[in-house]
Amino acid sequence: MPIERNFPSPAPEPLPVLGVLISGRGSNLRAIIAAIADGRLQARIGVVIANRADAAGLAHAETAGVPALVVDHKAFATRADFEEALVARLVEARAEVVCLAGFMRILSPVFLERFGGPVLNVHPSLLPSFVGVDAQRQAWEHGVKVAGVTVHLVTPELDAGPIVAQATVPVLDDDTPDTLAARILVEEHRIYPEAVGLVAAGGWRIEGRRFVRGR
Repeated sequence: MPIERNFPSPAPEPLPVLGVLISGRGSNLRAIIAAIADGRLQARIGVVIANRADAAGLAHAETAGVPALVVDHKAFATRADFEEALVARLVEARAEVVCLAGFMRILSPVFLERFGGPVLNVHPSLLPSFVGVDAQRQAWEHGVKVAGVTVHLVTPELDAGPIVAQATVPVLDDDTPDTLAARILVEEHRIYPEAVGLVAAGGWRIEGRRFVRGR
């Protein structure tokens, strides 16, 4: 008679831990939370950090039961001190990937070197075109026929890091900067969680300026 043996199931692989930085409404934070909830993004949020106490996105974290806190940049004498405090909170939360979700502070090499892991940003243009603020209006005023959104790795140069993902949005003849921005935002919410999942899963590499997926 065969002997029955029960073997424990292997422990599930731990999910990558995200740290999300916000300054305002947090719509991309909400998109990340939704993607995790419905299984499209295999990760968990370790902490949400706002640099403003009135950031509306903090409510999204509270609703989802995600740890959230405020690190007010105005409370620090220097940008380096502020960024050291950010890194300390991210390390406490064991964050492996940082996602900028409407975080309206430019991160210096101090932060990037001290954190060490990948930092992602979503920008409402097809980089390298239209860097900086109000990119949707820049595209509309320039008269382009196709605009879009870019997810990129953050480097010390503004909006210049390796591109992880992009999506295009047609510019219609009757568009205004606001209607164009609204359609671009839909694509932000779609591709940002996808790009976060790709980076968090690992296996990718950088060749020159190119982000190359693992094989």
